[in-house]
Amino acid sequence: MTENLKNVAPVENFDWAAYAEGDAYSKENRDKLTESYDNTLSKINDKEVVTGTVTSMNKREVVVNIGYKSDGVVSMNEFRYNPDLKIGDEVEVYIESQEDKKGQLLLSHKKARASRSWDRVNAALENNEIIKGYIKCRTKGGMIVDVFGIEAFLPGSQIDVKPIRDYDLFVDKTMEFKVVKINPEYKNVVVSHKALIEEELEQQKKEIISKLEKGQVLEGVVKNITSYGAFVDLGGVDGLVHITDLSWGRIQHPEEVVQLDDKINVVILDFDNEKKRIALGLKQLTPHPWDALSETLKVGDIVKGKVVVIADYGAFVEIAPGVEGLIHVSEMSWTQHLHSAQDFMTVGEEVDAVILTLDRDERKMSLGVKQLKPDPWDSIEVKYPVNSTHTATVRNFTNFGAFVEIEEGVEGLIHISDLSWTKKIKHPSEVTEIGAPIEVQVLDIDKENRRLSLGHKQLEENPWDVFETIFTVGSIHEGTIVELLDKGAVISLPYGVEGFATPKHLVKEDNSQAQVDEKLEFKVIEFNKDAKRIIVSHSRIHEDISGEDSRRRGKRGGKKEGGNDALTTVIPVMEKTTLGDIEELAALKEKLDNQKVEAFKKEAAKAEAKAEAKAEAEVKAEVKKEEAPKAEEVKEAKTTEAPEAEVAEAPEAEVKEDAQTDAEKEA
Repeated sequence: MTENLKNVAPVENFDWAAYAEGDAYSKENRDKLTESYDNTLSKINDKEVVTGTVTSMNKREVVVNIGYKSDGVVSMNEFRYNPDLKIGDEVEVYIESQEDKKGQLLLSHKKARASRSWDRVNAALENNEIIKGYIKCRTKGGMIVDVFGIEAFLPGSQIDVKPIRDYDLFVDKTMEFKVVKINPEYKNVVVSHKALIEEELEQQKKEIISKLEKGQVLEGVVKNITSYGAFVDLGGVDGLVHITDLSWGRIQHPEEVVQLDDKINVVILDFDNEKKRIALGLKQLTPHPWDALSETLKVGDIVKGKVVVIADYGAFVEIAPGVEGLIHVSEMSWTQHLHSAQDFMTVGEEVDAVILTLDRDERKMSLGVKQLKPDPWDSIEVKYPVNSTHTATVRNFTNFGAFVEIEEGVEGLIHISDLSWTKKIKHPSEVTEIGAPIEVQVLDIDKENRRLSLGHKQLEENPWDVFETIFTVGSIHEGTIVELLDKGAVISLPYGVEGFATPKHLVKEDNSQAQVDEKLEFKVIEFNKDAKRIIVSHSRIHEDISGEDSRRRGKRGGKKEGGNDALTTVIPVMEKTTLGDIEELAALKEKLDNQKVEAFKKEAAKAEAKAEAKAEAEVKAEVKKEEAPKAEEVKEAKTTEAPEAEVAEAPEAEVKEDAQTDAEKEA
């Protein structure tokens, strides 16, 4: 032992002081050892994402080794999206700090996922990749799903192919999804679980539809009910039973026959391989009610049924379960004025009807109700003979007349020209109104076409027989302008009759045009009894008076023309007139005008008195049927008035002649 120690060479530069303190390594050796130890550890930096390995885990924490001198601890809540996590799995973690106050390595799996989440989400959308997500909670219209640390939205309609009744059943579950939409601007992600199911069902549909045949009976489950039918799940593929194929009878809603989750047998009516649509039937599994219809039932039989549907054109009546007939609206009443079926019947009402047509092959039947009552047109000529008077009800208006109903099924037309003798009616509403009673007279009967021609004015005597004697051509009457038209004016004349005047006959003496509501005297220039037309003129009155005056002045001028040679010789010699001469001439002219006006007024008054006397005489003559004596009196009256007019005009002529002579002398 001692010999061996003698052979040991002493260590150069041995630090006995450090050895005494318990440190057997020199500074250089320690630096070498530290460097070699550091080389065995991974180089990491704060705020970066690295990959680590799960070394241990419990219900609260997961220990991750990232190759550093110490392991990091991550909360188990950050791995809720991955319930299959196990020891040895590699996970990404975010280095928050290499050492905290306790020297612990701080890691975060959630932040690591969030830092790369948008890249992963976009990649999943582009590659149509299936991803896993954790359903955190329920929200309005769907669910919130944690996908790569991002809160994505799962709409309620994208959870399953079947309608979801309770969303809370899916909370805290991890499911597979597909990214269907990303909005980078608002950082919104929409995922779908239904898309995955549909892909699987699509494959199943192809297999099931390839094995389907028309007429095949299958068992299914009612999965959804709408107003137009029920959807049935046939084991991976859905088919629709339309509401008309649920029952042979008429139903208002499919729930009257089936309920949700009912297991039913259905028959395949049709299917479309391209559109993956299957039409199913339920009623086809039972016999058709028409097959059980009594063979003794025939046209003309009276049946009883219940109104099940009402439309504008008619009502469907069920006479047996699944057997219906149509009562057209025209078969509900004998009336020609078509109404709506709602005016005659209501749903649920029981009615009696007559079978009009019966087609067992087409399974169609038409019924009638009016046939239970006698046809009023069979005895129309007896009950409503021509010239008979009745009270009717106005049912409808047209531009050419009014349709009225005397009784149910008996209607007629009052033409617009048969409403009034005297007034020109433009529309029937001027005389009556819909629903109002009106007295009518039967003018003509067309039994074959079931038409009546009626009249209202025929209830009164034709006043135009009397008007013919009153409104003779040349007679003058007072009238009021009630309406101005483009072609003239309508004049209201005595006895309620109307006349017509063209614009040129409405010019007054001062050349102004007559206006509405103005009362003037009018002269009859045309009377047409057949056309019931009276043409009158106001202008003709003063034109006739002016023409008469001109003719008289012309006669007097002719007599004086030969005896006034001296005057004609003097007039050319005149060269100048004084102011006094002009004033005298103006006064003389005014005097002549005044005399002319007075004479016109007298003549007009006499003409009016003469017309009134004539009208009164002729009315009395019509009543007493003594036309001849009255006509003689009128003639005598005319003869007596003629000299008076001449006598009245004579002074006027003399005054004018004297005035003219005086003027010539003064000139």
